[in-house]
Amino acid sequence: MSTNDAPAFDRLVGIMNELREKCPWDKKQTIHTLRQLTIEETYELADAISGSDWKGIKEELGDLLLHIVFYAKIGAEQQQFTLDEVIHGVCEKLIHRHPHIYSDTHVNDEEDVKRNWEKLKLKEGKTSVLAGVPNSLPSMVKAMRLQEKAKQVGFEWENKDQVWEKVEEEQKELFEAIQSGDQLKIEDELGDVFFSLINFARFLQVDAEHALELTNKKFRDRFMAMEAEALKSGKALHNLSLEEMDEIWNQIKKKEHII
Repeated sequence: MSTNDAPAFDRLVGIMNELREKCPWDKKQTIHTLRQLTIEETYELADAISGSDWKGIKEELGDLLLHIVFYAKIGAEQQQFTLDEVIHGVCEKLIHRHPHIYSDTHVNDEEDVKRNWEKLKLKEGKTSVLAGVPNSLPSMVKAMRLQEKAKQVGFEWENKDQVWEKVEEEQKELFEAIQSGDQLKIEDELGDVFFSLINFARFLQVDAEHALELTNKKFRDRFMAMEAEALKSGKALHNLSLEEMDEIWNQIKKKEHII
């Protein structure tokens, strides 16, 4: 980005001002009516990123930028804040939290940067290193963020072998809960298994949420291909036995490897 981007940004702000004044739908919106739409736009961006869809990423970034300008417009109308204050606010935050760039703090690597970031946030008034993790995050993403935050104060396993031992320990406790028949205990222990597996994924440097999304996509594609194969033979899936479906499934998997 450069100063050449300023005219484009000013154009967006101008259009937003005009729509807010003249369009019945835009005039009616509040921060609360926009909230769900913003969440949807964020997920659409996430989908585009997962698919490495650069055209989609560009479009969704534009939609999110529009939302930011929209919220700032409403904030100014409510005499809460201006767009300039939003922009300068994040600029000041970035400068303050990067003393290794804008001051004389020394860092060795990105982990030092993360640790300094969390220390500075505590000095700014945060009561906990976990305070910045939104409650509304999807559970898997929230688990990753909680673990990453805890790591910055040294609450972390030393190596992946220790983490896998924890996974096995949690699995054992889950099996014991299943034997007990206590549904609440089963749910609790299953959650612990998920949490420890997410932690293991971190040690493998794998984004657990992204990995699961890739599997979701793979399952969906294979299942829909299986439906298509069944229709070719004039049958619906519910008319096939599990063995017949499994055979088609395996054929689809083989085709994937050939391709």
